[in-house]
Amino acid sequence: MKTGPDIARIAALIGDPARANILAALMSGMALTSSELAEEAGIAPQTVASHLAKLHEAGLIFPRPQGRHRYWALADAEVARLIESIMGLATHLGATRTRPGPRDPAMRRARICYDHLAGELGVRLHEAAIAAGALQASADGLVPGQSSAEFFAPLGISCDEITVGRRVFCRECLDWSMRRSHLAGALGAACLSRILDLGWARREGKSRLIAFTPEGERRFLDFLRRPMPPGNPPSS
Repeated sequence: MKTGPDIARIAALIGDPARANILAALMSGMALTSSELAEEAGIAPQTVASHLAKLHEAGLIFPRPQGRHRYWALADAEVARLIESIMGLATHLGATRTRPGPRDPAMRRARICYDHLAGELGVRLHEAAIAAGALQASADGLVPGQSSAEFFAPLGISCDEITVGRRVFCRECLDWSMRRSHLAGALGAACLSRILDLGWARREGKSRLIAFTPEGERRFLDFLRRPMPPGNPPSS
């Protein structure tokens, strides 16, 4: 008998087109009803219940009852990480779907990846933090560097005060549209939360789009471009 993780079971669950669309819809970080997920998946409301039951049994999603309604959400950040990674691989291999429309460039510019900023602006945040020495690589992911306090101060974030819990402090997440990394983990979530609290950007309805105001994007880019001490040299 073979031992170890049963990746075939999880892969088969995610590989179903309807269930893949359900999981992709929940990457917005929002909890959605079964009827909303049926619409996102392009299936009948009578059919979605069986798909949700299978995903729930596998531990990929969980229900959130609210009054007379039942909402569904991704089980945790690790599931979101898996879905985003698959999106990145599909993009790298050319397995993409064409959805023309004016929103596509905006989604590539800035969107939510479960609870952190993704897209071009998310990648730029990651690269600026690394270049400034605010973050550095370790065996456990990314950890605060010598310039972390100064770098994140304009966002009102103190790395020492971020509550991690079961999550890692910070890690790289491969961005499916940019094919470079953006910030995830507790720090990534804190950065997006502060960007929204400051009014630099807002969420667009139930989509994954993060819409920066012109003034908010200017402030965000100024935050990234401001002079900082040189980053720490890579460890050998």
